[in-house]
Parts: sequence; C-alpha cells; structure tokens
Amino acid sequence: MFKASKQNPPSLQMRNLSLLLFSMNITLTSLLFLILFSLPIKLLALTQAEDQFIYNGFNGSNLRLDGSAKVHPNGLLQLTNTSNQQIGHAFYQFPLKFNTSSSSLTRSLSFSTTFVFAIIPNSPKLGGHGMAFTISPSMDFSQAKPIEYLGLFNNNSNGNRSNHLLAVEFDTVQTLDFDDIDGNHVGIDVNSLKSIASAPVTYISKGVNKSLELVSGNAIQVWIDYDEVEKLLNITLAPIKTPKPIRPLLSTAHDLSLVLLDSMYVGFSAATGSLTSNHYILGWSFNRKGQAQELELSKLPSFPRHRKSRENIGLLVTVSLITVSMVLIFIAITWTVYVTRRKRYEELREDWEQEYGPQRFSYKDLHKATNGFRGRELLGEGGFGKVYRGVLPSSSKEIAVKKVSHGSIQGMKEFVSEIASMGRLRHRNLVQLLGYCRRRGELLLVYDYMPNESLDKFLFSNEKPNLDWAQRYRIIKGVASALLYLHEEWEQVVIHRDVKASNVLLDADLNGRLGDFGLARLCDHGANPQTTTVAGTIGFIAPELTRTGQATTFTDVFAFGAFMLEVACGRRPVEPQRLPRERILVDWVFERWKQGAILETIDPRLGGDYAVEEMEFILKLGLLCSHSNPVARPSMRQVMQYLNGDVFPEILLERAEIGMVILGHGATADFVMSTFSLSSNESILIRGR
Repeated sequence: MFKASKQNPPSLQMRNLSLLLFSMNITLTSLLFLILFSLPIKLLALTQAEDQFIYNGFNGSNLRLDGSAKVHPNGLLQLTNTSNQQIGHAFYQFPLKFNTSSSSLTRSLSFSTTFVFAIIPNSPKLGGHGMAFTISPSMDFSQAKPIEYLGLFNNNSNGNRSNHLLAVEFDTVQTLDFDDIDGNHVGIDVNSLKSIASAPVTYISKGVNKSLELVSGNAIQVWIDYDEVEKLLNITLAPIKTPKPIRPLLSTAHDLSLVLLDSMYVGFSAATGSLTSNHYILGWSFNRKGQAQELELSKLPSFPRHRKSRENIGLLVTVSLITVSMVLIFIAITWTVYVTRRKRYEELREDWEQEYGPQRFSYKDLHKATNGFRGRELLGEGGFGKVYRGVLPSSSKEIAVKKVSHGSIQGMKEFVSEIASMGRLRHRNLVQLLGYCRRRGELLLVYDYMPNESLDKFLFSNEKPNLDWAQRYRIIKGVASALLYLHEEWEQVVIHRDVKASNVLLDADLNGRLGDFGLARLCDHGANPQTTTVAGTIGFIAPELTRTGQATTFTDVFAFGAFMLEVACGRRPVEPQRLPRERILVDWVFERWKQGAILETIDPRLGGDYAVEEMEFILKLGLLCSHSNPVARPSMRQVMQYLNGDVFPEILLERAEIGMVILGHGATADFVMSTFSLSSNESILIRGR
C-alpha cells in the first residue's frame, strides 16, 4: 500500500518565519536600548574620573611629563635630578572644567588636593630653588626659566595678568627680587612669583608650633583646599604620617574666578640652578568637586636616599677640616676667656689674711653683685674712690662697695688689720663696715647699703627733697654720737679722718649714719696714732694736720665743726665761685657773727622755719669746733653734752691771745683757747639754749 510523506502547509511556514523575525527584532531593540542606556552612565563615569583621581605611585598614570621629569619603575615621580639649570613638569594630561562663568548654572571653583613630596639636596642644606603645585591654562612651559622662576615664568611673563596661573610654591631659596620672606617658606602665587601671601614652614603638633625644613630630604604631606563660597584658599603641611593639623599654615581669601579659566590643567613644576637637588612626588590625590581622597601611605613608593659622591666626600673632608679648625679655635678662645676671666677675678691674698676670713669677700661675688661695677650702679664718686650699689648673690643683701686705690695706702697689712677691726664696730649712727677685698691696684670696702644715700644730695642738689630743721638737728646729734663712740667708747680709738656731709648716709628713716672708713685709723687709748699722711677733704682738714701730718680726735672735731656749718648753712666749706669774703664758710660765718647777722648765713631753703636760739647755738658751736687751735676745741663728749642740754656753756673768746672758757653752774675751765683765727682779735660768746 502506498503511503505519502506528511509536509507542513505553506501558511504554517509563514507563521513561523514571522515569529522568528519578531523575536530578532525584540532582541535587537533590547540590545540597542541597553547600549543607549549604558552610554550616559559610561560618559558620566568618565566625567567623574576627570573630576577626581588618586595616585598612590605613578605607574600607569595619566600624566604628561617634560624636561627632566620621569617615573621610576617603583612608581616614584621625579621632577628634577642633580644637573644644573634643570626644569621638570608633571601635569594631569586631561583638562579640568572649572565652569568659571557667573552665568553657568553648574559653576564650581572649589577643589581639594593632597600630595606627598620630598626634596633631597645634592649637598646637605644646599637645595635647589624649590617646587610648586600649579593650576595653569596650558602645559606648554617651553619659554619658562629655571632657578628662581621655578620653571613657570620668564622675565617677561612674570607678573602678567594674562597668565591666569595659580601656584603654591615650596621655596628653599630666598629671592629678594620677589620679596621672599626667607629661604624656607610656602607662598601663594597668582600670575607672579611675588607671593600674595607667604609664611615660614611650620605645623602644629599637639598644640605646639614646630618648624619644618623643606630641603631636609624627608617626605612631607601637603593639603590644599579652596572653598568657592568663602573664597578661602588653605594650605597645610606636616611630616608624612603626621595627622593633618587642624590649623592651616596659610589661609588666604582670594577670588579665583578672576584667575582660573573654564579649562585648566593641574600639576607640578620644579627647577634647579647652581644649587641642585632631586624633587620627588610620592603620591597625589585631586578632587575638583569635593574633598580629595586620602592617600594610602603604606602603598607609596620609597625614594632613594642621597648617595655620597666624590664631590660630597671632598665636601665632607673639607667640612671636617673646617669643623676641627673651629673646635681648635673654640678651645683657644675658651682658654683665653678662662684666663681673662681668671685674671679679671684675680685677687691678692697673702697668708696673714687668713685670720680675717669672715671679713674677706671674693672679688667675683662683688663683681656679680654690682653687675660688673657698671655705671648705672654708681652711687657716688670722691677723691679716694667710687661707690657702687650691689646685691650679694648668696643672701640678696643690699651693699655699697667702695673701690680705693692701693697707691694711697701705706702699710697694707696694718691697714687691713684696722679694716677687719672696724668691721666689729656697732653703733646705730655708724654705717656697718662688712668687710673688704683686695685685688691688683685696688682695695674694695663693703658697707651696708643706705637707701636714701648721702646727706650732701639733700643739702646741695635738687635730687632729694629738702630737709627741715628738726631732721637736720637730729642728723647732727647722730653723727656727734657716732664720733663719741669712735673716740672714747670703743675698745680702741678710731679716728675717722673724713667727716663730711657726703660721708653721712641716711637710712630709711632719714637718720644720719657716719660711713666710709677708708681713711680711718686706730690706736690704743692714751697712745698717739702712728700716721704722718695728710688725708681728708679740703675745708675739713684741720690746720695742724698740714704741719704735723698727725691725725687726732681733735682733727675729727675740726671736721665735725665744718660739717655742722654745712648742715646749718646749706653750703660746702669751700666754694671758689663765690665772692672772696664768702668763699671759706667758717670765715664767712665768723664775719657775719661779728656783724651781728649770723642768722643771715643759714640755708635759705629752710624758709625761716627753725628755732632761732637753737640755730645760733649750732652755728657758734660749729665755729668753736672749727677753732684753729686744737686745744681750744671741745671733745666729742663735751659736744654731746652741749647738744643734749646737759651742760649749758657760756664760752667767751677774749680779745687777748689766751682766754678762759667758763662753763655754766660755776664749773672751772678745762681747756684754753687762743684767738679764733689768725686775722681776728674779736671774741665769741656761745650761750646755751
């Protein structure tokens, strides 16, 4: 039986073909849709990639290099080498859109970047001319110069507003032509290498401001941020692995819309001159629309440490030789200073002085106490030396130091013995002599310091306020009491030999204290002093002293008489500038007494405020103590009796050569006096108060 094959009818075949074409159409449409949908995403990703980038090492980076710039196999970017006059640039090869137009809806000028760099000098501390982070409208710097121009400008282009270039310079050489502040600074440059703001390189760490050396050869991290809203550009630095300091090194307000164009390139520029160095960039992160990503410091390439070349070895040898020479010179200078200082503080010490140890001061201590005997410590100056104020470093005690020439001293051993003995004097109206010091050509006497200084400054100058009569009378009595102690009440007789107003010091309460024992002499009671040297001050020296050269207690009384007239009359014993009849104070007072006008000699600054009888008594007692004949002068015990009112004298100087002193209450005369002066036959009557 014949069986025919079964076939699909034509209509069914057409239907299957239609279904196939429809399926293919859907697939193509889907593919096209997917392509069209993914394209904006890729374009957006590409755009985002152009807005920000990060390089933890520069292998495979999108950088355009020129000049001496190169990338090492480990990813280290090197801008310059140690050749002279080198320039190196490294820029991100794609332009960035800053949208500076004010009409743009997407205008954005803010940016953030961070990078790590290192400058390794060819010779220690001698780096090149630094480097700069740069935002430029072009990557063509073929006309730029090296050295101080940092590979960015030349003579003509520097300072031109059409540059539209922003740079943050890290400069290691001070260029005065560009007003650089120093040789280690960061500056913000706009179209010019004259920075609009700059600062020495420092950073804050744990609240402490620390310096940072750009050319140290150590890695340094930089953060640069610009805020378009506040128009504030911040630059911050710190050593690598140090957290970003809170406070930036530079924070400068500047409108970058006047500088940046819509399309700009970012990168680095470095240059060298005769001073060469290697400029390295280890890593770089940039973001034009937000905060730059943090670099992964552990992934950054290392940079080669500086190798010692033959030149460096030679330099090292030279530096070593210079160092050795400087050390030898320093040792020589130190030895010279030591010898000089030792000589400065050198003292004269002999074996016999050991017994006076407690009274002996070291010259070094006195030198320190008086600040080296400087002029500002000078209290006064006389014929026998200068007096300086000081403070002892060991006890903070105020002292006065008088420097006396050795040439004026005879018998040093005896003199020092007397000084040490007088250090034991104790009286409320004596300035305490604390001790002495000997050195070449000088003897130094150390006293208690009196805050109101010497009496003569109150009497004869306007340095001090005026003293009233009660104060003056108290001072006279105090000095008289001190002389009585010296003459009769101490274990030995002390002859002061220089009683005068300038040697009377005033304490805080303006009490008079007799001081300056530089000329004083000691002798036993009942013995004559063994001295034939005339010493003292003109006007205070007794007449017999010039004939015999022998000082006695009565020569002190003569000086005390002149001192009383000083205090009452407010003038010195001898004043050559006055009229001839007034030049010698004691003669002038005596003449005015004879004329019945003795009160006309008193100090006009008293203004008439005094007790008349008391004033007359002091003037006449001063004349009596100044008598030319020593036996006619009273002793200091008698003077104190007169001043205390215990004895009321009626002292008569007769016209004859020899008269008799008759004391009140019928007492007999105990001393005889001749005429008052060689030129007078008149008599003086001194009555008690």
